[in-house]
Amino acid sequence: MPTITIEGPPIDVKKKRELVKKVTGIAVNIYKIEHITVLIKENPPENVGVDGQLLLDRKKLAKQKG
Repeated sequence: MPTITIEGPPIDVKKKRELVKKVTGIAVNIYKIEHITVLIKENPPENVGVDGQLLLDRKKLAKQKG
């Protein structure tokens, strides 16, 4: 049984349902099997760093500049 892991920012349950449905549909079409597991791992901006900065801080700076 294939397992697909998606890591990203937190999203609401409605969007998670849509994401799981669409990803599962694509995987079923490719693998030609019915049992697909999708794991969603949410990473809040204060737990992710890019280029030495937390995403939380990068977003704040972008708002200040824009």
